[in-house]
Amino acid sequence: MNSKAIVRTAAMLAALCLSVPVFAKPFVKTISITQPAKVGQVTLKAGAYQLSIDGNKVTVQRGKDQVAQSEGRWEDRSAKSDYDAVLLGENGQVKEVRFAGQKRVFVFSE
Repeated sequence: MNSKAIVRTAAMLAALCLSVPVFAKPFVKTISITQPAKVGQVTLKAGAYQLSIDGNKVTVQRGKDQVAQSEGRWEDRSAKSDYDAVLLGENGQVKEVRFAGQKRVFVFSE
């Protein structure tokens, strides 16, 4: 291979790597909350909610209505979670959400 071919190949690989996040779909999961919980400034009643996590942004829906938005980050844990779980702080603020069969959890910024 000559140097021009190597440069073109590297440029194509770089463009491909940059375009991959464009095709990534949000992570969507239905969770159940058994007691009132806060996401951002919104207090959620007990019930089923749909979480849609797109990068570091999470949207909470109940039915077709968007009820809350927040930000956070994905973190890896050493072991897979056995079940879906919502961890709350002392004031009822959602701290993190764990997903069955996954080592990664979503940790809220608040």
